[in-house]
Amino acid sequence: MNTRAPTSVVIIDDHPLFRKGVSQLLALNDELQLIGEASSGEEGLEIARALEPDLILLDLNMKGMGGIETLRALREADLAARILILTVSDAADDLVAAIRAGADGYLLKDMEPEDLLARIVEALRGRIVITESLSGLLARSLRDEAQAAERSLAPLTEREKDILGCLAGGLSNKLIARDLNIAEGTVKVHIKNLLKKLKFRSRLEAAVWAIEQGHRSHDPGSAR
Repeated sequence: MNTRAPTSVVIIDDHPLFRKGVSQLLALNDELQLIGEASSGEEGLEIARALEPDLILLDLNMKGMGGIETLRALREADLAARILILTVSDAADDLVAAIRAGADGYLLKDMEPEDLLARIVEALRGRIVITESLSGLLARSLRDEAQAAERSLAPLTEREKDILGCLAGGLSNKLIARDLNIAEGTVKVHIKNLLKKLKFRSRLEAAVWAIEQGHRSHDPGSAR
């Protein structure tokens, strides 16, 4: 019997009907518990700070404070929550902007409900979650940029390469620390350094690029 507390979730979306639909979807999984809703970025930031949820589902296109601006503000607030963008936009610019602003995933609203729920659960296990049809788009964008920047693994230390492989496997900092038998704080320092050396703004960018390069030392399934 699973005795763990359910994962707390906050939805930030300016469409009431969509929030209701997601609420009903989350209710189908007893591992997930909706603890707050917001109809704007400003309200969402306030609620997230007050409730400190485990997961935030964030719309991209909202009036007033948009999704990217809200995402940056949430990251600056140093919340521990995983943040998934849930949007109708399949534009490459929006996808790349969201990843660079610190999103843990990017999912389209037109996904089948059961698929959406499954991807949300995957995200909570530390996996990279991007709508399948968009993963190639992101990889191409990063590959083109990498070629222009002549990005390579050469500047990385062996430990940084190990951690990059863990990122490519979708592991969280906690799981990386456990796998490599080092402190979680040390993992954070290594990630910061490797992102700087590779000129990436987010761990997800680095992970997608590493997968494209074939630098993957962990199976995402190990994040279960």
